[in-house]
Amino acid sequence: MVKRLILFRHAKSDWGAAYEKDCDRPLAKRGIETARTMGRLLSNASPQLVITSSAVRAKQTVDLALWTGKWGCPVQVTNKLYEASTSQVLAVVHQVSNNVETLLLAGHEPTWSVLASQLMGGGHIRFPTGAMARIDFDIDIWHHVGNAQGSLRWLLQPKLFM
Repeated sequence: MVKRLILFRHAKSDWGAAYEKDCDRPLAKRGIETARTMGRLLSNASPQLVITSSAVRAKQTVDLALWTGKWGCPVQVTNKLYEASTSQVLAVVHQVSNNVETLLLAGHEPTWSVLASQLMGGGHIRFPTGAMARIDFDIDIWHHVGNAQGSLRWLLQPKLFM
């Protein structure tokens, strides 16, 4: 069996918006367009579960992508993906039900680039805002996801589709 992990970096945020804490920063107009575009791209291969960072920009990205792409899956919001280390992200992945074959995590840099590289066993991936990468694992149990076990299937950057 194969488990598919999609890492989705939040879309472009609005640095000029009024917000008190970094986690409250919303999406910029370009970010809204990007989230919709990326959601449409996954409309035929949508995840079975989405777990998103609690940051406003990540939640907005997921909400827009989910609505536009018509993904029919549950969404969980967690503080565990905001300012998370790669080991903290893996702890979230390891808790996912094994009935889920395709999991999407929405979060942040630099964690996504570092995590993708670790999961593939090396190399360097750059996650611009709004980018998605799918990494496949030849496993049956999410708890077995670990470093150097994944294969990069694709990396989608918004600028290629807008």
